[in-house]
Amino acid sequence: MEPKQRIEELTDLLNEANTKYYVLDAPEMPDFEYDRLLRELEELEAAHPELALPNSPTKRVGGEALSQFEKVQHPVPLMSLQDVFSTEELQEFLDKMHESFPSAVFSVEPKIDGLSVALEYENGVFIRGATRGDGNVGEDVTENLKTVRSIPMTIPDAPARLIVRGEVFMPKKVFEALNAEREEEGKPLFANPRNAAAGSLRQLDPKIAAKRKLDILIFNVQLADGVEFATHEDSLNYLRERKFKVVGAKFYRDPTKVIARIAEINDTREKFTFDIDGAVVKLNDLSQREQMGATSKFPKWAAAYKYPPEIKETVVEDIVIQVGRTGVLTPKAVVRPVRLAGTTVTNATLHNQDFITALGLSIGDTVKIRKAGEIIPEILEVTKHENGAQIYQIPSVCPECGAPVERDADGAFLRCTGAACPAQLSRSLAHFVSRDAMDIDGMGKNIVAALIEKGFVKTPADLYYLTLEEMRQLWSKGDTQAKKLLKAIAESKTRDVSRLIFALGIRQVGAKAGKTLAAHFGNLDALMNASLEELTGVDDVGAVTAQNILDWFTQPSAREMVERLRTAGVNFESQRTVSDARFAGMTFVLTGALTKFTRDQATEQIELFGGKASGSVSKKTTYVVVGENAGSKERKARELGIPILSEDDFLAMIQ
Repeated sequence: MEPKQRIEELTDLLNEANTKYYVLDAPEMPDFEYDRLLRELEELEAAHPELALPNSPTKRVGGEALSQFEKVQHPVPLMSLQDVFSTEELQEFLDKMHESFPSAVFSVEPKIDGLSVALEYENGVFIRGATRGDGNVGEDVTENLKTVRSIPMTIPDAPARLIVRGEVFMPKKVFEALNAEREEEGKPLFANPRNAAAGSLRQLDPKIAAKRKLDILIFNVQLADGVEFATHEDSLNYLRERKFKVVGAKFYRDPTKVIARIAEINDTREKFTFDIDGAVVKLNDLSQREQMGATSKFPKWAAAYKYPPEIKETVVEDIVIQVGRTGVLTPKAVVRPVRLAGTTVTNATLHNQDFITALGLSIGDTVKIRKAGEIIPEILEVTKHENGAQIYQIPSVCPECGAPVERDADGAFLRCTGAACPAQLSRSLAHFVSRDAMDIDGMGKNIVAALIEKGFVKTPADLYYLTLEEMRQLWSKGDTQAKKLLKAIAESKTRDVSRLIFALGIRQVGAKAGKTLAAHFGNLDALMNASLEELTGVDDVGAVTAQNILDWFTQPSAREMVERLRTAGVNFESQRTVSDARFAGMTFVLTGALTKFTRDQATEQIELFGGKASGSVSKKTTYVVVGENAGSKERKARELGIPILSEDDFLAMIQ
């Protein structure tokens, strides 16, 4: 089959699978098959970039990082809604509508607590997406919106111009997983899904937005050239037919049923996959809406009923400490079970010691509790304090391994300093074997978990002492897989020491810092014995990172692990020592589709010659190397007068 035909076939096939999975919630294609076909499409597009289609699913993984968001003037204002906070206020609104239109029909839909956006299509192709902003001017977040899988990149039977409005949100399960990950990493938690969605959609790097798995529900047609609708219901049906994921609206003539539906949404709000903070009531007839008009801020034909937060009292029966995968100690309150927002709450987050101290919280206290964003149980205040009870203090030693606990540089979190802390073992091993670290092929999460469960591995160094007999216990039949994994472990011993430095998991020492340190010191022993002054003398190594390195190597458990790695024959020498510093002091940016070398290969060559590879263009950039279909980075380089190199130019510089 010709590449053009196959690219078109794969694009249609994968987009259809996306629609069934993300819009219709009726997946048919297995994940493995989807990933296989997507990889085939990526390879075809890389070989024939001129044949890539505008609606290719490969464009959803996140494009190049932006330097800022451009302003967008909304052709049709994105107005806000008037809020009502009681049944009486809602009844007044309904009565007013009925005075003007006795036969009025109302739509009722859940009010999604997310971020409002406008999506613009020209001749059926998605060309722009913008935040609401002040209603008249928003920000261009097109690249980030392309990562939202439920937004169609092309639509069938489309008018010349179509603008629709929707609410971007982070699904509850995604939000919970994201906060759990941030908690383990010692990062501040997002307060609620709306906060998380807004932060994700406004990331300058679309690849970060892509990882956040945002979703959207469309609730209005803002503009549709040559298309007329009689009712709101008609417009929603029109959108569904064009593969948009549309908000679930119900329609009623009787005001008492409107009120009953709003109460029903509140009673079942925990069943929604997204967070809601109320319900929206609108006139269904669009001609009636036009007659009602609008104020300068909101339409007169709609209202948003806001649900009050549910707050109850309970008793803190205990406070437990969890040690995250990066060693952060997180306190949680165990509370007497209480029903909140449709679920039974048995514990609540306490964030850190400062939060506990500000509350004045002790075990046994009676407290007011609510669900922040309707998801995370949160203690608001202490209402009854037991006489003589002391404010709870997080222990000064790790409850898992007994190692000393220290405060982060910003003072917000307490962290275990133990290099061999069992609570951190799973994370440490997963990091150690990862692709950018020791790159042990086949060592996935399930294998890591099994090795820990059986007690075969207590530190990353133990991987190099595993026996065939032990590995055989991980598989029910045969030892082919066991031998293959042992071979991969043995092969990792020859990795450059820069990978080992990164694999050790020292705080703030990433893959790039590992390369810099390896090139500077030449081997692990020199790094291990370096003074604070020597460490801070290395380019791009600040005082905090230098102290982290010094502290890590002074731990007896860390030294013991290093010696076990040495005994096992793991390479401690740098193969990246800079001998030719022709690029010293230079910063390169790579952009576009490179055909004569990969980005990793080019980056490695730049670093071997003493230069730096950066992901963004600035006044400090020395050269920009451009491949095919280079975009915003090339434009910015030209604006700043930065020299642009073709791939051949770059090859000439390194040969």
